[in-house]
Amino acid sequence: MVDTMALLPPFIRPTRMARTAPGPVTARPGHGLPADDEVLLDAPDERLGPVLVAAAQGVHGPAAELLAATRRRGEWEDRDRYTLRLAAFARSRAEWLDAWRAAAPHDPDALVVAAQLAVDRAWPSPARAELLREVSPLITAAARGDDRDPVPWRIALDHARGSRAGHKYFGELWEAAVRRAPHHYGCHVAALRYLASSWRGSHRECFDFAELAALDAPAGSLVQALPARAAFTYLTDGGVAGVPPERLDAAADRAIALSCRFPAADPWPAEIRNLLICVLLRLERREDAVVQLRLLGPYATSFPWNRMPGAVRGGVPDEVAEDPLGHFLRVRAEVLSALLPGLPGQPRGGRGGRARPGDH
Repeated sequence: MVDTMALLPPFIRPTRMARTAPGPVTARPGHGLPADDEVLLDAPDERLGPVLVAAAQGVHGPAAELLAATRRRGEWEDRDRYTLRLAAFARSRAEWLDAWRAAAPHDPDALVVAAQLAVDRAWPSPARAELLREVSPLITAAARGDDRDPVPWRIALDHARGSRAGHKYFGELWEAAVRRAPHHYGCHVAALRYLASSWRGSHRECFDFAELAALDAPAGSLVQALPARAAFTYLTDGGVAGVPPERLDAAADRAIALSCRFPAADPWPAEIRNLLICVLLRLERREDAVVQLRLLGPYATSFPWNRMPGAVRGGVPDEVAEDPLGHFLRVRAEVLSALLPGLPGQPRGGRGGRARPGDH
């Protein structure tokens, strides 16, 4: 495995030459998009849906079974997503989690949700760093629950960023995380966020890290979308660091190639496709964005539509979206009206949850 941690200070090294990225998908955009009132926000997949229903009834057994299955099978990407969603649900309705922890205080699956919830609750506070320090023992307990599990280490990486940990300590956490799962997307996103906050205003090092990680990852790994995530951060930060346009396009092309590996209208790659659509619109690649809208189907996600400060180039309105579903629908209507005159696209409201999972 390539030592991507070498890109963290003080061990920065030059980026390797990038391989030629696959060309963008070429398809003539057309109709066949879901109506606005058919679009769902943060729709759970078929495994998570029944678990959330049970949790709403105060029953924790299905959540315990789901997370135990992901741990047993080593489904670390699923486990991370489910942990985030369950913790987000517990922020407003925690009775089921409290009952779970009371019944099984050392259950590694309950501990990982509790650790994520504790970080989520501390994050919005002005006293974040101080509150997060109090969470450390819970994250340590979650990490000890199953030594194979990278998810507590992803939580620890987020915790380190929020508590303003130094590079040396963060590097130790990173090495422990990738030792367990070398290409875990959540851990890589956590590292990219740490780099972005450490090098505020400078994005080239973030691109170096993201591109090197993508080069090292299998073609079907979600890490292939990491350069697009770096591009999104750069483009929404005003693009002041002077990243060459060809580097941004290459990041988008790599994410397009990843998107093409998944079935259309599949909730699993939905966040990647939503992110890619934002990047493509910022790069004025509207036809490619419409192709991704068709692949996306009815699955809008809160991120990145709740993180859209500043203008999107090409006519999409300036705004910070407090209603991510509404913002997604307005952006989609704007794009479709420009490319497909006469196609109905005015927002009529949408179905699906309005709660936004924490995206620190």
